[in-house]
Amino acid sequence: MKHLPGVKPLTWKGDLAARMVAGMDRCLRRATAERAAQRERYWKRDTTSWARHEKSIAPNRKRLAKCLGVVDDRVPADMQVVAWAGTSLDRPSAERPSEAAPYTIHAVRWHVLPGLTAEGLLLEPTAPAVANVVALGDADQTPEQVADGFGGALAASGCRVLIPTLINRDCEWSGVAGILTNQPHREFIYRAAYELGRHVIGAEIQKVLAAVDWFDQFRLPMGVMGYGEGGLIAFNAAALDTRLGLAVVSGYFGPREKLFAEPIYRNTWRLLEEFGDAEIASLVAPRFLIVEHCPFPAVSGPPQVEGRSGAAPGAITTPSVAAVEKELKRAMGLLGDLPPSFGLIEADAPGSLLTFEFIQEVSGGAVCAPDELPTVPLPPGLPDPQARLKRQFDEMVEWTQALMREAEYVRRDYWAKADATDVKLWEKTTKAYRKRFHEEVIGALPAPDMPPNPRGRQVFATEAYTGYEVVLDVYPDVFAYGILLVPHDIAPGERRPVVVCQHGLEGRPQDVADPRIEENCYHYFACRLAQRGFVTFSPQNPYIGMDKFRVLQRMANPLGLSLFSFIIPQHQRILDFLKTLPYVDGKRMAFYGLSYGGKTAVRVPAVVTDYCLSVCSGDFNEWIWKNASARAPLSYLRTGEYEMFEFDLGMTFNYAEMTYLICPRPFMVERGHWDGVSWDEWVSYEFAKTRYRYDLLGIGERTEIEYFNGPHEINGVGAFAFLEKHLRG
Repeated sequence: MKHLPGVKPLTWKGDLAARMVAGMDRCLRRATAERAAQRERYWKRDTTSWARHEKSIAPNRKRLAKCLGVVDDRVPADMQVVAWAGTSLDRPSAERPSEAAPYTIHAVRWHVLPGLTAEGLLLEPTAPAVANVVALGDADQTPEQVADGFGGALAASGCRVLIPTLINRDCEWSGVAGILTNQPHREFIYRAAYELGRHVIGAEIQKVLAAVDWFDQFRLPMGVMGYGEGGLIAFNAAALDTRLGLAVVSGYFGPREKLFAEPIYRNTWRLLEEFGDAEIASLVAPRFLIVEHCPFPAVSGPPQVEGRSGAAPGAITTPSVAAVEKELKRAMGLLGDLPPSFGLIEADAPGSLLTFEFIQEVSGGAVCAPDELPTVPLPPGLPDPQARLKRQFDEMVEWTQALMREAEYVRRDYWAKADATDVKLWEKTTKAYRKRFHEEVIGALPAPDMPPNPRGRQVFATEAYTGYEVVLDVYPDVFAYGILLVPHDIAPGERRPVVVCQHGLEGRPQDVADPRIEENCYHYFACRLAQRGFVTFSPQNPYIGMDKFRVLQRMANPLGLSLFSFIIPQHQRILDFLKTLPYVDGKRMAFYGLSYGGKTAVRVPAVVTDYCLSVCSGDFNEWIWKNASARAPLSYLRTGEYEMFEFDLGMTFNYAEMTYLICPRPFMVERGHWDGVSWDEWVSYEFAKTRYRYDLLGIGERTEIEYFNGPHEINGVGAFAFLEKHLRG
């Protein structure tokens, strides 16, 4: 092949894009198993005594809190009675109801975080309480149902019991600007919270811990018991707060390596890199942990509602007793010779009599095991459960919106150590931010240690250029692939600049680089640039195949990775290959992408400094608003792109901050007025911060924005001039 010296023939058949996604799937499944075996590298356990163990695992507990979004200081503890049955918490005992009633039921509210409260029921024993317990039902259970089950049994046993309301899995209120989706309420909140470094799980853990703050005043033993989603919350709350001396986890505990297949509102950044359920259990020890194996809440997927869509797939199934027992034994093995206080109980339903007998045993008899469930009726005057749930949902949504509004100021503080005195200092002081962006936001994979083994084949030729398909190995099962266009008029010894031309969502290299394929939004832009004399390369990026590629993101996130964890080394390998070609100038390699390719244009060149400039088309945005706004109709909160959300991005890197990592290299935005990806005002607002940074460094001519009367498409006017100016000027 004339233009590919030393390159082996490419013989692969079939759909190479599908092959790429399938290979990454295999790679991530292997990585999930490998990371599970490597978790102990994050732990520096000292098992010579419980006191030393507790000290040695403090950093792990802190990192778990970060994964779960438990990062905010709670407000002072309080408890407000909003309804009760003929009594109040502060009335003398003589005024309390008859001793015949084992406990009274109060509707209560307590403050948690600024702008965030919890609501639920407080079950107050008639006799002096022997312990304080937070009882959590599954997400689809009301506090009243929990009070009629194991919550009431705990109260009848002598415990003061607080039952918070959890956000449920219905989709009644999940929508933006009147456009409703079938996302469970938990997913709707998860999306915005995740982008802002928080989580619906973390918010509900905070509600539990705020209750524990209030319980502190009673100076009694404290515990937590939960079922289903409540079991998840109870388990992690006990791992984070050593004041909880007993945790009962029902219908949740088990192996977590298939977290990607569970509902997305359980997706937790970097969790599986360091924590399985066994590791979290080791944070509870030496306190008591009772795992009750009973049927898990059955969830086959999001609600199916006619006319609604956008939710992520995900199911909850019950693991075998053997799988749960194996995970619990693994937890015991992590503690060396230290004897943990763990127990496993098999039951038909949460809160079995056997469980209460076990609680009685570990509490030293302070808690009495009831002969049967109590029958204390709910008092009149309690809040309507649906109205209460709506208040909690609305409040949690607004909590995310307040975080979104505050994010810009948090990012300013985060960037305070970047020195903009001059270009050299800027480049020096932003290296640490580039490293953080790559490792903490994108998720960094190690540099490939296998040879690229380039293979290629000619696929077409025109009067102006020849096109080749090229494949390069990156990792086992992971390869880079794209179309190289080489102009015919390159003189011997001449080195030309390169433009890497990137397709968008569900796109292919052929859409931008094959003159035989007409794709309206791309307008043959790789071909047109080749006609101008640029060498172009159009990579296949793996965001293709709908749920098939989105599952990659789901598998990657719990490992602290993302799609761009693969895309970055793919692009680095492509650029390294292009440098070996005798007609390529390795110092003049530019990036130009549309849509998801524009998303790539602010992420990949921010990390891969071999790109000498970048052009972002049809994507540049006030990206945090785009992902987290519950008001804007163009928000990703209402769409099917459930892989878009990047953990804690809002508090660290918006699009302007990503361009700070590209600076001082040239950067351009191409924006069509009719492009529904955003509004001009949002794009202009975010770009103004980019232009401000370049101007203050004295290099304002290196950044531009072109507005044009057009939709979501490559315009190829101002951007082509920008490429000519900076690659040939």
